[in-house]
Parts: sequence; structure tokens; C-alpha cells
Amino acid sequence: MTIDSILELMRKLLDILLVWGLLYFVLKSLRKNVKMILLFKGIFIIVLIKILSDLLDLVTIGYLIDYVIEWAPLALIVIFQPEIREALEHLGRTKLLGRHKTLSLGEKERTVHEIVTAIDNLRKQRMGALIVLERDISLANYISHAQKIYAEVTSPLLTAIFFVNNPLHDGGVIIQGDQIACAKAVFPTSDSLSISKRLGTRHRAALGISEQTDCLAIVLSEETSRISLASNGNLIYNLSLDELKMRLLESFAPSTKLLVENEGEVDSHEEN
Repeated sequence: MTIDSILELMRKLLDILLVWGLLYFVLKSLRKNVKMILLFKGIFIIVLIKILSDLLDLVTIGYLIDYVIEWAPLALIVIFQPEIREALEHLGRTKLLGRHKTLSLGEKERTVHEIVTAIDNLRKQRMGALIVLERDISLANYISHAQKIYAEVTSPLLTAIFFVNNPLHDGGVIIQGDQIACAKAVFPTSDSLSISKRLGTRHRAALGISEQTDCLAIVLSEETSRISLASNGNLIYNLSLDELKMRLLESFAPSTKLLVENEGEVDSHEEN
């Protein structure tokens, strides 16, 4: 096998990988986007009608479908401009290393403890809350339009932010690693038809931001004092404090390789 043939093979493999990567990104973006799902259903119906018109030699409907197909790309760009822009922004916000990955195990446990303690305090006082934890996809766009704080995560500070008479209690808090980046953040609400009509704006905002990013969104209901967690476009409702703590620790847990290395270091110290 010559060098030219190897390079040609590598180009073809790269081409296939890029196509599969693009297809994966599109399907992942569509999974929770109701508007785009309806769009693709419409495209499928048009293609089906086109095939039938060609097979049955239906001239009039075939002419109309050809006209629709000719102008459809331009119409789709105009109509779905917000969704296209959102998808491109989503791609641009993705980071290789999220702030939460640079924290030590002790810092992660302390941060989770402070968040859970704050939720418990707020629940006892029957106050609502929306706390969003940034992961690999940056939330800088939402932080830029909110009230900046950049303070260490502590339960007293989180409790004070969501106190009813505090002007910052409306909206959500964004946490980056072990820092409260901002308060009074506004998030897009979900268009999902599966969410219960009994759930309010906080739950829809939590679900909405979890559909567009890989964040974790904690919601404390002011009316029922129930805890919910939104992740990857799914809402887990009515969690206990222990369940919330375990899910947060699992989401921010270090990799298995890191755990094995740490255990090896501990064993070596004990032997010495």
C-alpha cells in the first residue's frame, strides 16, 4: 500500500467521521426540540407525496411539490432563524474543560453540601429557588445579562439570595465550580408538551436551560416545597434531600481512573 493510498483512505475516513459527527449533533439537538421535530415530520410528508406523485404520474401535485421544494430552503432559514442561531451558539459555548472538572474531590463535596443545606433551609421557610450548575457548556451568555456576584458557594448566601424580600430572588442563580457567578438570571422556558401544567415558571425555565445545555438545574417549589432536578431535558420531580445530594455527587464525581490513582496513593502512604 502506497503513501498516496493511505492518505486517500484517511481522507475518506475523516469525511465519514465528520458526516457522522454532524448527524449526531443534529439528532441530539432535535431530540428535545418540539418545533424542529414537527419540521422534520413535515419534510417527511412532502418527500412522501413527491414520491407518490412521481410513481402515479400526478402532474399537478408534482408541480406544486417541486415549487415547494425549490423555495423551501430559503423559507426554512427565515422561519427557523432563531433555532439555527441557537444551535450554532450551543456549539460555540461547548468547552473542553468545565470549571467543575478542575475542583478537588473535597471542594466538590463541600459545594454540594452547601447547596443541599441551602435547599433545606429554604424549604423549611417555604421559599422557592432555582439553582443552575454549569458543566461543560458555558452559561456566560446568561451570566452577562444577570446580576454578577462571583462569591464562594455557601448556604447562608444562597438562602439570602432567595429570601422573598431580596431584589435578587427572582430568576435563577448560576454556579460555576465552587463559585456563585450570578443571581437573577433569566432562562428560556421549555416548549415540551410532556411537562405537567401544574408546574410553574421555575420548572419550565429549569427544563428549558437543561434542553439547551448540559447543566443541572435544581428547582425548589415555593407552593409545595418539593425538590426537582432537570438534566438533559428531563425533569426528576419530588426528590428527597439525600437523593438530590447523591445525584449531584454522581454528576460531579471524578472519573474511575482518578479514583483508582487516588486509592493507590493512599495505599502507598499507608504502607510507608
